[in-house]
Amino acid sequence: MVYADWGDPQRTLAVAKALMRAPLKEILSTLSEAMTDLIQHHALVMLTGDCPKSATWNHGDAELTQDVTSTELAALATHVDVGKPWFGEARLAGSLRPVLAVASAPPGSAGAMLAVLPADGSAPEPRVLAVIQQLWDLATVRVIDLMPQAVPVDMAGPWIANSERARVVANLTDAHATTLTTLLGVLRTRTLDAEAARRTATDIAVSALVELRATGEDEELPPEETVGGAFGRLSDMLGLLSRYSNVELEFSPPDCRQRLLPADIARAALTTARGTVLTMLEQGGVSRIRVSWQVEDTELRTTIRDDGPGTLAAEALAVHRLTDRVAALNGALHVDAVPEWGTIVTARLPLTAPDRPHSDPLGGLNPRELDVLERLVHGHRNRAIAQQLQISEHTVKFHVAKILKKLGVNSRGEAAALARASGFPTALSLVT
Repeated sequence: MVYADWGDPQRTLAVAKALMRAPLKEILSTLSEAMTDLIQHHALVMLTGDCPKSATWNHGDAELTQDVTSTELAALATHVDVGKPWFGEARLAGSLRPVLAVASAPPGSAGAMLAVLPADGSAPEPRVLAVIQQLWDLATVRVIDLMPQAVPVDMAGPWIANSERARVVANLTDAHATTLTTLLGVLRTRTLDAEAARRTATDIAVSALVELRATGEDEELPPEETVGGAFGRLSDMLGLLSRYSNVELEFSPPDCRQRLLPADIARAALTTARGTVLTMLEQGGVSRIRVSWQVEDTELRTTIRDDGPGTLAAEALAVHRLTDRVAALNGALHVDAVPEWGTIVTARLPLTAPDRPHSDPLGGLNPRELDVLERLVHGHRNRAIAQQLQISEHTVKFHVAKILKKLGVNSRGEAAALARASGFPTALSLVT
């Protein structure tokens, strides 16, 4: 390690100059070259909240980096604080290995973490860690400069990949809950003898492990899938819940089975339906649940009805983050519970944004952003907006950032003034 060279101002400035001039696709390779005499390494992997297309970038050993998943990086990020390098063992590419992780979150950034896979297992000296941290700070600033179109998402507690990690955790939680509920049904059923119940439970557990490993691989979904294909996956996903229980699940498929759905809408519809069914089962006293989809010109509507006690509250759906999942796609979730008659949960996911005249400065805002803007006009803060719209404060912050970007303004006050000048309603409408 030739650390002494970093005491030469010309060397240090040359490295900084190279980083600040590097094209977006060459930032990691430039950084890797600069770090060669600080820490010998096989590869660099980056997790960022600033890139709207991909959260992970990599450079180095392709056989190693191609197996690193965003789920593993999100787990590593929980150990790292901004400005405080961390060295230890972490699971990357499916195995525990020595990793150096550094995090940076300069103003205007959602935060970024760099994972360095060293050639040996020895921890760098503190003075070396300080230089690597400063290099990563510069690289993160360069990434932000080259992506002005990206809207940083507030990723608090921990600081990075909160949205991605929350999605993965919520999906895995629902998947595990489905498996456990099914296993309990097998163990309680009187239609299977002990040997058959044991074989069935083993098959269910093996299938769940296969699904878990597939999820960990974080495969990319195709951009679209057919309505029929998505609904078929939903019925397969939920079918086990009723096979060995006293609850009958009915499925009413949509008519337009060949229509294409955006992948994120299809995935949200599936996870929302599964979480809702699990929530309904948790309340007890349910013998029948009916799941139906209806696809219209502008929205996908999922309706789930049970014959339970009719006491399900909207807050119960928050346990599975259902409200946040739907709101993140500018959708709406409605709960209609009637005591002794059952509960109907309706999720509406928009497929297209409403048309507005191009002369309208607010025409680029979607319905949820208009809801948030309406409350900004009246001076409401994020917490109040979150309570009124029944979404999280993080989701509100995300919408506010997008509103400012779309309107080309720098503050909430400017956005409110522009809205008033455009004839935006001056009084809040009643929301039923």
